[in-house]
Amino acid sequence: MKLSVIMPVYNEINTIATIIAEVRAVPLDLVIWDGTDRETMVHLDREIVIVDDGSTDGTREYLDTLRDTPAITIVFHEVNQGKGAGVQTALRHATGDVLVIQDADLEYDPRDYPALLLPILEKRAQVVYGSRFRGGPTRAMFFWHMLGNRFLTFMTNLLYNTILTDMETGYKVFTREVADKLSLRAKGWGFDPEITAQILLHKYRIYEVPISYTGREFEEGKKISWRDGLTVLWTLVHYRVLGR
Repeated sequence: MKLSVIMPVYNEINTIATIIAEVRAVPLDLVIWDGTDRETMVHLDREIVIVDDGSTDGTREYLDTLRDTPAITIVFHEVNQGKGAGVQTALRHATGDVLVIQDADLEYDPRDYPALLLPILEKRAQVVYGSRFRGGPTRAMFFWHMLGNRFLTFMTNLLYNTILTDMETGYKVFTREVADKLSLRAKGWGFDPEITAQILLHKYRIYEVPISYTGREFEEGKKISWRDGLTVLWTLVHYRVLGR
């Protein structure tokens, strides 16, 4: 079995080497319950699919030095298109049985992979989200970001009859079966509501697990604004009205 780590990147020269090292260091020999009251060891191979979305800070030049590194695929966008576009490109290159989206900014810790993967490996779910609001260790978020996240998650629950706590999480994990049913179009911040809406419209229930989170300040590279929240809300309503 193989895990594909999908990593959209834009201007992350200060963190890119660290996050790649952290992803490669995570042990992927996991003990699972096999359904017969016995524990089984499962090993996952891994690949990292990195899509640089038109970086201008030296990230591209650094990634270019990794082209011959085993189990790492590097793809360049010639112009900046947005996170959603990066994920879409990465999905076309990924070959894994299970896929996880990994931001490159060190807000999300790859050491959470075992917890994220276990529900899928034990066949309890085909989609797992890592929630920043289910009790994991977190660096304090901005109040208005937290409030906006809670509102958009509430709207997701209201529109799609679910009980998520963190729709906007960066950690989204899903099987190849789910990936093959997605028809993603959103290039920018509409990506998170779009993939969530499509997953729920395909009748997959989302399993949540607590994760750690180290949120960045704006001076550290935080990119989201209140305008992005309007895009998220419009996307949720659009898919609820028009379907997939």
